[in-house]
Amino acid sequence: MTNIINENRINQIITFLNSLKIRSKRLSIILRAKKISVIQNFNQALTHSSDNKIINYEKLEFFGDAVLRLAASNFIEKKYPQMSVGERSELRAQIVSDEWLTKLGEKIGIEKLIIKGPKALGDENSKNTIIGEATEALIGAIYKSFDSIQEVNLWLDEMWEEDSEMFLKAPYKFKSKTVLQEWCQSKGINLPVYKIIEISKKNGDPKRFSCDIFIEGLKESSAFGKSHKQAETNAAKYLIEKYINVGKI
Repeated sequence: MTNIINENRINQIITFLNSLKIRSKRLSIILRAKKISVIQNFNQALTHSSDNKIINYEKLEFFGDAVLRLAASNFIEKKYPQMSVGERSELRAQIVSDEWLTKLGEKIGIEKLIIKGPKALGDENSKNTIIGEATEALIGAIYKSFDSIQEVNLWLDEMWEEDSEMFLKAPYKFKSKTVLQEWCQSKGINLPVYKIIEISKKNGDPKRFSCDIFIEGLKESSAFGKSHKQAETNAAKYLIEKYINVGKI
């Protein structure tokens, strides 16, 4: 089953894909020719199920998950051939995470292309989730359109190079709770205790939740976040930075 796409939408999708600056001659040729089968793949990747129960991004998102992991594995193999399997898995987990996908989606401005139904349009809580899912579906659509991983790597490798270097220089910034837990275990002390308080009821408020971290009964760090997870992560990151500065880590 296909979806009829008007000329306006076709041009919108072509402009968006050109803005990604994927260095692919095949993509350039297809976009100039306005090949409708390829445009339909991308239109599907940019349609939420609240708008269309049949033609939406869910299948491409599922497909994109596997494509993303394979493309990231290709990148790591080329960039860090001496890295152990464990180190590769850890790095890949960072550069294909839901958080990374959402940041990528925000960077490329994908939200303005996503067609949503009335329910999803007014749901601020699902906004970031939809951005991340549509971005993953976009990656699936790129692979499906060319039956090749090459275009995905041509697009993402440069971003992964920058993000990988940031992670490898300061991994604690990306997995702060894990690093803090491992530090406590290495010292033979109890695991950190996180205490969350809801400060505000407003969705999206960066100070909606407050988190205090206690180590051996003493409050060692406090931070805010717009979700439980973000508040805990921020508090753990600040505590690790504090311990690094005083030579504890």
